[in-house]
Amino acid sequence: MMKNLYLRIYLTVVAVLLVFALVAGWVAQRNVENERETVHAQWGERAAGWAALIENSLPGAEASAEEQASALIDWSRRLRLPLALDDAQGGRIATSDPFARRESQTGGIPKRAIRLPLSDGRALWIWRPGDTAGRGPERPPGDDGRRGPPPGFQPRGDPGLLPGVGLVVTLVVLFFAIALGAFPVVRRLTRRLEALKRGVETFGAGDLSHRVDAGGQDEVAAVASSFNQAAQRVETLVASHRHLLANASHELRSPLARLKMAVSMQETATPEARKRLTAEIERNIRELDALVEEVLLASRLDAQRELDPFERVDLLAVAAEEGARFDASVGGADLTVRGSERLLRRALRNLLENARRYGGSEPPEVQVEQSGGEVMVAVSDRGPGVPEGERERIFEPFYRLPGHAEQAGGVGLGLSLVRQIAQRHAGSVHVEQREGGGSRFVLAIPAGAGSAG
Repeated sequence: MMKNLYLRIYLTVVAVLLVFALVAGWVAQRNVENERETVHAQWGERAAGWAALIENSLPGAEASAEEQASALIDWSRRLRLPLALDDAQGGRIATSDPFARRESQTGGIPKRAIRLPLSDGRALWIWRPGDTAGRGPERPPGDDGRRGPPPGFQPRGDPGLLPGVGLVVTLVVLFFAIALGAFPVVRRLTRRLEALKRGVETFGAGDLSHRVDAGGQDEVAAVASSFNQAAQRVETLVASHRHLLANASHELRSPLARLKMAVSMQETATPEARKRLTAEIERNIRELDALVEEVLLASRLDAQRELDPFERVDLLAVAAEEGARFDASVGGADLTVRGSERLLRRALRNLLENARRYGGSEPPEVQVEQSGGEVMVAVSDRGPGVPEGERERIFEPFYRLPGHAEQAGGVGLGLSLVRQIAQRHAGSVHVEQREGGGSRFVLAIPAGAGSAG
């Protein structure tokens, strides 16, 4: 079983060409044979006409052999045909010189001689024109009396033989020419497929940065381009998950270490100290639970195309419900978007939690408004603000401003999740300086946000 694709494609092309050549040769040969039979039939009809003409002009069978021979030779000269005449018993009465020469060359009655019986028992032999033993073709005179082959008659050998041989040679040459020309084309195509196969194997072996050549405008180039896009996405996802796992492992150490210490101190602690240790254990458990939940949600947002079906979401109502949990003031227009209510609610909750942690003593403010084709939810606080050089980095997973982890806790995934949720809704999130001090986080969602894909 052949494993090379180019050999299978090439041999398929060659087989098709071979079948075509055989069928074309058979059809052509049939046409030649039909033409030859037609020519023979035409000459048979002509010969019968000449025989009737000669019989009417020949002396009868009772005439002397000399008279019959003289008349036959005279007609041979007139018609320019080799003729011979046999009596009723098959004995030769007369032979023209051209017919005699052909008999001597072939050693008997030549195959091209036509025997035509006459009404009185005699037989007339006519040499069928077409093979004159090297002297060229001859034919009976036409209306103009000139010599030459009849229409469609082959000059030497069996009629149709040379055209048949020529056709076979032409088909053979054409077959090899196309076969030789098809090989480099097929090989070039399959060589690119082999390169694509090697690229996929290299990528599958662990080299996630490997890409294949996507040059060209054909289907192979389109497949290579699709592979490169998929490879880029896989590499990004794997890198993101590695980063997420590494940071999550690091963040898990602190609450686990505190839990371990608190549990070990429980046995020797006083009742009052136990209460404090129990509160510390509960706080660390909540922190671990929040961390695991955010890690799982971040992982699902990266890996899955669809989490929730999209529906009409009343952002002002969602903002009011979430704002009540943080004593935030909520205002603005009653606007709706298409999206996942659960995810949008989570994004607002994370922004409000961030404002509570780092926004100072004043409660946060939430404003819902529309600008152009976007519905925006702005969460403002009166905290120290975000330095301009850090306004993009704070949306990276596990990134926190220096000193903030020690002051307010958190694991650095809240704002990263807000960005992921915004991107899932074809939107965006950014932070800007608030007039009078503090930060203003703006979540922008297209007014006609599409499906979750």
